[in-house]
Amino acid sequence: MSIPVITLGSVASAFVPGLEQLRGPVTVVRRCDELAELVAACQTGLARAAIIAPGAAELTASLIDRLRFAGVVVVALTDGAVSADTTALEGVEYVGASVEPAVLAAAVSRAVEGFDAAVGPRGSLAYADPLHVPDRAAPGPVEVVEGSRDGRITVVWGPPGGPGRTTVAINIAAELAAAGTSVLLVDADTYGASIGASLGLLDESSGLAQACRIADQGGFGSAALARIAVSVAIKGGRLRVLTGITRPDRWPELRPAALGQVLEAARSLVEVTVVDCGFCLEADEELSFDTLAPRRNGAALRSLEAADSVIAVGGADSIGVPRMVKALSELADAVPTAAPRVVFNKVRAAAVGRAPETQLREAWERFGPGAAISDFLPMDHAAADQALLAGTALLETAPTSPLRLAIAELAGVPIGERRNRGLGRRLRDVKFSGNTDRLPR
Repeated sequence: MSIPVITLGSVASAFVPGLEQLRGPVTVVRRCDELAELVAACQTGLARAAIIAPGAAELTASLIDRLRFAGVVVVALTDGAVSADTTALEGVEYVGASVEPAVLAAAVSRAVEGFDAAVGPRGSLAYADPLHVPDRAAPGPVEVVEGSRDGRITVVWGPPGGPGRTTVAINIAAELAAAGTSVLLVDADTYGASIGASLGLLDESSGLAQACRIADQGGFGSAALARIAVSVAIKGGRLRVLTGITRPDRWPELRPAALGQVLEAARSLVEVTVVDCGFCLEADEELSFDTLAPRRNGAALRSLEAADSVIAVGGADSIGVPRMVKALSELADAVPTAAPRVVFNKVRAAAVGRAPETQLREAWERFGPGAAISDFLPMDHAAADQALLAGTALLETAPTSPLRLAIAELAGVPIGERRNRGLGRRLRDVKFSGNTDRLPR
């Protein structure tokens, strides 16, 4: 069966007579002069492969990912001989522009066969693209080995309303780094990136946007990521940080395909990557008709797709709990493989009532989804404000804070004396105005 092919650029079109004379492996169905014309033709399902001439289009990871989603593989013609360094973008077949038509036809056949064997009849942008959701089992436990690609990715996510996602993400990363684990903290929030400001870092440039720009050009790895990430000293340890976008309108710079490559590079660089992502999982249906259009929520969706574990942070009050219920339902629809660990932050008796943990559990069992509440983080405004003012983590400014101890436990970092009993008493003890006696538990 002949493979339908589209060409882009004059050099690629020059191969058409020779390919047609072969009378077999490939058939050129259209010659395109512009990239937009090529993309439109690929969207119609007209072709299975695109032959792109040198300089006819800027090959990026995002473009390759979008064409692969349309079921089209890319064969790129290169000037001069093809070297090992030429193959910079994964999923692209590189061929010298001076080869014989039969060699080019064989390269097209090889690329299509490899594509079909790897992902089936259509490409996959996974959950970052609203038109396709792959069938993938939930990730299992991974044994971390330094220097391998087995580093784990933990995503901190939650509903809107300021439940404290950034505070939790920063302090989880800090606890792990202080305990001797190599950690990368990534700010992938496209609505309100704030990790840089919270840690007192200059926000003149975005580390994550820079990493995504390089990754989109191909050849991105752990060495490049190590150069871009900022190193922050935390209690005798070192924490690598990729700061977020400096303005919300810069969200198109965080393209899902490029961000996916950055996260894969992070697996090779560190043992644990902690990602603070935005709350919104909505897919823009209008933009979904244009496969090259960026999606603001694509960064959050790609992060959740790549995550080995998800920590869902919600506010412990009458507004935060219903929001968490709805958000978890949206998460299940958007990223079915995610198995979030439900955490309620800012737990206090004033907002819930006496014995707030018991009240929250009872309400959750009655109205919440199947997932049980994993952890409670107490309200401690004074400690949080002190850490924010100092531009660091709670373990440095308030090491005995109940909030710090609870986050350390959430991160799985052992602390000599956690004072769990004291934490429980602090949450459950309530005083009424004008009454100095504590209520019995």
